[in-house]
Parts: sequence; structure tokens; C-alpha cells
Amino acid sequence: MSTETPNAETKPVSQSDETEREEVSFAETAFKLAGKSDDEARRTGAVDSADDQVEKMFEPKYQTANSPAHRAVWDRKVPVDLFDFTTSSPEAGVAKVMDDSLAIVRKHREAGNILNEKKKIRPEILQELGGVGYWGLLVDKEYGGSGAKFANFAQFLTQMAMLDPTISGLASVHGCIGAVDPVRTFGNAEQKERFLPRLASGERLSAFALTEPGAGSDLTALSTVAELQGDEYVVNGEKLFITNVQPGRTIGLVCLIEDKPAVLIVDLPDEENENFQLVPYGIYAMKHTYNMGIKFNNLRVPAENLLKPGRGDGLTIAYHGLNLGRVALCAAASGNMRNMMASMIPWAKYRKTYGATISTRELVQRRLGHLAGYIGAADGLSEWCANLIDQGYRGEMECIIAKIFGSEAQKDAAIELFMKTHGGRSFLEGHILGDNIHEFLAPCIYEGEGEMLGMAYFKSLVKQHGKQFFEPIGFALQKAGIKQPNMMNPSHLMALSGPMMEYGKWLTARKLQRSQTPDWPRMPKNLKAHAEFAADWLQRSSLEITGTMRKFQLKLADRQCRMSELSQRVQDATTMLCTALYAARQTDTLVQDAADCFCQHLTAKLLGQRPSDRYFRSVTAVGEAIVEGGFKSISGLEPDEIMMPYK
Repeated sequence: MSTETPNAETKPVSQSDETEREEVSFAETAFKLAGKSDDEARRTGAVDSADDQVEKMFEPKYQTANSPAHRAVWDRKVPVDLFDFTTSSPEAGVAKVMDDSLAIVRKHREAGNILNEKKKIRPEILQELGGVGYWGLLVDKEYGGSGAKFANFAQFLTQMAMLDPTISGLASVHGCIGAVDPVRTFGNAEQKERFLPRLASGERLSAFALTEPGAGSDLTALSTVAELQGDEYVVNGEKLFITNVQPGRTIGLVCLIEDKPAVLIVDLPDEENENFQLVPYGIYAMKHTYNMGIKFNNLRVPAENLLKPGRGDGLTIAYHGLNLGRVALCAAASGNMRNMMASMIPWAKYRKTYGATISTRELVQRRLGHLAGYIGAADGLSEWCANLIDQGYRGEMECIIAKIFGSEAQKDAAIELFMKTHGGRSFLEGHILGDNIHEFLAPCIYEGEGEMLGMAYFKSLVKQHGKQFFEPIGFALQKAGIKQPNMMNPSHLMALSGPMMEYGKWLTARKLQRSQTPDWPRMPKNLKAHAEFAADWLQRSSLEITGTMRKFQLKLADRQCRMSELSQRVQDATTMLCTALYAARQTDTLVQDAADCFCQHLTAKLLGQRPSDRYFRSVTAVGEAIVEGGFKSISGLEPDEIMMPYK
């Protein structure tokens, strides 16, 4: 997909699925060669094929193998220019929508009336936001939206999360993973005309119905079925954990049609009836929005509501929109962590132990300094990913890094930094942590559980390398009937001589050739040193990755722990590179100092070293400056009330 904004229409390849010979996916081939059951190989292959079909929606230069995260490992030069973006200001019309939306939420927050009697966001506020264009930010102008660049949208979500995390999250649910993206990307002209104006205005808020009681990460286990009867589909089945679902809303429904995944855009009835019921349940997370199950019993949906991707099926559509939601999650986490910092500072100045305020204690200063590093890294990752999407990159690997980092940083900040500073008061009713702990933890699960996503990241990282060098070796073993290769056996050596020679050439060249020096922008000396370390680590990681593939070969899919651990280290190095480059673009020296501390932390983690005294001096100095009001991006945030004050 080559486009300057995420709102441009994706142009599918013209050749139809019916006339094109479908290739067996890399994953299905590997699983069969590894001796897995046909069913497991087929199911894994179906997910991998959906991923392949999404790839084909993008021009080759924007596909995963040419993405910066992939090239940083496998190319001989890290493409620094694809890690270093500056986001331009939004155009005037978009800026007005954003400013007006923030003003509405700020007004209701000050009035204390954001929630209704059920502790949900009041529908009147959602309608007010629709009136100023909030729900249409990612919808093209021709359909009544603003056509905002995704980089501007991501930064805006951070601002909105500082005011109200739930309203910020609803913008992501509606515009990124709800019905907006599927229709905008895969809908035909008639479908766009019919659905997008109402989605842009907020007349129809949206959700995406994918998860089922027995189908979470295993998307091949779908059981909701739609059967064509005349000019309508008849839907039967059940969905679970669907955020933002209410009668009268519009959902993207993933279901089976003729045993293949498909997506129907469904305008839910205005009231529950015998064909459509909501299934409420007690849930701690996302408590200020509606998260429920849905039961369909012969619900009729016009056949014209079926989305038809040029390639692939419903899983292709589902995979496409997830990237936007993952970046939005990281951007919102940055706003949430700013709220934590704003709450920590007055408490640290107020709370005394042994005659001194805890703001003077190194442990508390370290927590504030580390939190500033988390915030800077989250800002850097979300800006990086959003700009890549605006440029037309698929961004799958990059968005996974942002999602995992944002969710894990928010979790760690809430528990290790925020809670431990506030102590027992954290669990009082009305306290930010006590009231929202599940909100802070839930992102580790939704949009893809972290370690599972980490393995998906690793799969994308090794896929091209595996197809080029390891798949031919597997086929040679299969052809020769060899299950346990022995390099001391001449017949085995003969059978593998061709593919092994090609791999040997690559491996020798990789070991002997030095990486090219990246083209670094002007950077502070300490941040450049961190960027250079991260780039060098990523370049050298290719040998460890290929060594892991060589060691486990066709059993690699069963080595989930090793894949997850290695994946995380590659992600950490990438985060370090992005953080150093992002901080170097900032004029605020405290942001740069916090990034320096965070990069020191990641360096020690990657090298398996203990924190240095230099690190402790640096991070506590940052924390001390934060206490004195030096972290400018939280200015204007009103801290929560100190609970149970003492004399």
C-alpha cells in the first residue's frame, strides 16, 4: 500500500483468488516437515497465509522484509532514516477537531459528570464529541471525516488519555480496530458511501467482533457461521469480550462463510430481540465502557454487507487493522504514565519518613526518573510506527514492538513505580491505582498477549531467512527420507550439499563482512553512543538468530521460550535505538537525560550486567529535577487528591 496517509484506499492485486494458485505457506511447510499433524499444520498455515495476503496488499518496498526493524538485523547497514521521523503539525481542520474534542472532555471532567449512574461514559458526551468530528478523525474527508495523518492521531491519543483514558481508548476501538478500518480499506464504493459517513459522525459507533469463547489467539477455531439465504446472510454463533458493543452500533463481524473466515459489517438492531442478545458479565477492566458478549440466533444481514478483499479472506481483514490499534495502545500508555507521574510528585513532596519527605529519597527519585524514560520511549515508538504507517509501510513488526513495550511499561510503572511510592493508599477507593489497576494491566492481554506477540514478531523476523535457506534444507531432508541428519554420514552430506552450500556462503560472508556505518543525524554524544550500541547489537543479532534456527531446525516452533526470549532482546535493542533518536530530536534536556538513563538501563539488560553507579546518579538526578517541576509535558495536569492526609 503506497500512500501518504493511513486513510488512502488499499488497491488489491487484480488477479482473483479463483484463478491464482495458492502457495502453501512457510509455516505450514515447516510444520509438516517437522512431523506435526495435518490439522495443526493446516491451522497454523491458515494464519500464516492470512499474514501473507496482508503482505501482498503492500508494494514490495513497504513489506515486512523491507521494513526498518527487519533490515536493521539482516541488512549490512541499519537504515537510520527509517527510524528517525519528525511529525509535522496537523492541518488546521484536523487541529480544530482535536482541540474541540479535548475541550469537551476537559469541560466535563471539571464538572465531574463524565460518567453516568452505571459508571459508563455518558452517551451525551459521545454525541458531543461526534458533533465536533472526534469519531471521524481517521475517515477520509469525502465521507465526512477529517483524514488525519496517523502520526497526528497517535500524538492526540496521548493528550486525550491524560484527560480520560477510556474516551481515548474508544477512539482507537472505533477508528483502528472497529468497523472504520475494515470498511475504509476493504469496502467497495457503495459500502464506503453507506457506512463511513455515519461512522464519521458518530451516529454509529463501532466495534470489531472477533474473539469467541473458544477462539482467542487461535483464530482458526472460529465457530460463528453465516449462511447465505437469498440476498441475506443468516448468522448464528457467539462472540466474547467485545468492547464498545451496544444495540444500535455497527460491528465488523468475523465469521465463517462456506467454512472460510469472512467479515460482515453488521448494523446491530436498536434493541435486543430473539435474533440478537448481549451477554453481560462482571469484568474489572474497561469498566467505563461496554464490554460484553454477543449471541446471534438467525440474525439476518444483507449480503451486500460482506467485505471482499482482493486477496485472502476474513483473517486478512482482521490482521490489517490490528497494527493501528497496537500503536494507539502505546500512545495511550504514554498518557496514562504521565498521569501516574503527576500523581506521584505531590505525594512524594507531602509524605515524610524519618523527618524528611520521600521526594528526597533516592528510591523515589529513581522511580520518577525511570518513569520519565518509559514515557520518552513510548512517545518515540508510537511516533516511529505511526509515521511508518503514514508513509505506506505495513509496519507489523514495528507495531508489535510498540504494543508490547507500551503495555509492559504501563504495567511495570503502575506496580513497581506508582503503587510502591503511594503505599497502602494505592488501594483506597477513589485512588487512581485502586480504581484503575485492571485498566493498567489489561493492555498486556488485549491486542495480542505480549509473549504470544513476541513469537509472532520472531516469526516475521526469520520468515524470509527461513524460506531462503532453511526450507530448501528441509525439503532435501524430506526427499532423502532423513529424519535425523548426521553430518558425519556421507549420504546425508550428499543429500544436503546443494542447500547447505548456499547457506554456508551466506554465513561465511556474514561473519567476514563488516557492517556499514549508519548515517547518523546530529545527536548529543551520549545518545549517539546508545544509538550506535543498539545498531551494532541488532546487526550482530543475525548470527545468534540464524544459529538458533540452525540448532533447533524444524523443532524451532516448539521452542517457544527461546523464541520469546530472543525476540524480546531484539525488541529491546530496537526500542533503545528509537528512544535515542527520538530524544535527540527534542529540545528539552530533561527528556534527553531521561532517555540517556533508560538507554543505560537497556544496555545493562542486554549485556546481563548490574546497574552502574553512574546510572544511579543519572536517574536520581532526573527524578530530582522532575520533583522540582522539570518535566514540562505534564504541566497543566491536575494531580489527584492526597487521600487520608495526616497532620
